[in-house]
Amino acid sequence: MLPYNFDYYKPQSIKEAIELYQLLKLQEKKPMYYGGGTEILTLGRLNFIYTDAIIDLKGIPECNAFGFQHQELIIGSTLSLRAIEENKLFPLLSDTSKEVADYTSRNKITIGGNICGQIFYRESVLPFLLSNSTVIIAGPKGTRKEFINEVFHKELRLDEGEFLVQIVTEKEYLKAKHISVKKRQQWKTGYPLLTVASLKKEGFIRFAFSGVCPYPFRSIQMENKLNDKSLSFKDRILTSFEYLPTPVLNDIEGSNEYRLFVLENTLSYILSYIGGEEHE
Repeated sequence: MLPYNFDYYKPQSIKEAIELYQLLKLQEKKPMYYGGGTEILTLGRLNFIYTDAIIDLKGIPECNAFGFQHQELIIGSTLSLRAIEENKLFPLLSDTSKEVADYTSRNKITIGGNICGQIFYRESVLPFLLSNSTVIIAGPKGTRKEFINEVFHKELRLDEGEFLVQIVTEKEYLKAKHISVKKRQQWKTGYPLLTVASLKKEGFIRFAFSGVCPYPFRSIQMENKLNDKSLSFKDRILTSFEYLPTPVLNDIEGSNEYRLFVLENTLSYILSYIGGEEHE
């Protein structure tokens, strides 16, 4: 339960949701788009967020889409992580999503909510960053399609009144060799120490990270170093650390020194698994 009252709305179209948001703003309310609601409940109970009008997006058909159109996989923003985990149309996304929270929570957490949330891990965005996916965003100025690597910088950059409708991924990325590794310091479903997702495309290995810094990221500079076959795995990894965004997290889950130690071992394992071809 939230410690305050709010109005609840469930529009049936993108147009209705946007118009409703604007109307509520004119009434000087603080509307908030809603997917699974887990983060609103968690942070709302702690008074970290406040809303007096919730707009539930699950009634919008486009937000519930899941399947192929031509050579692209369409994923609606209100699909639960469990649905994605069990369907396995995007194996790397399934592998990454199934490590978010616990099984019961993944029944509620939506893919859009995980990507757009305030809790900084947002692991579900990693496979999309690696596969150059595009996002469909709707707002008062209309609907726009953007490459996720151009609009996701620490977080998905949305203008006032906008919301994420779909994520679109080209089919050719779905069967690429991949791996997702999550490391925790305590128990199986606790907050992660770090997550690294990797995908190999045309002989080049891509990497995206969560939990290393206070936001998810993909670094082209780090990838170039990690793919330098003139170096040993260890030298590639240590050189790539020069391009880590700062600061590396130092919190209750682990110190920055410990995170780097775990990251070095995780990257060494990934390079071995995915075929990094170590220099002799």
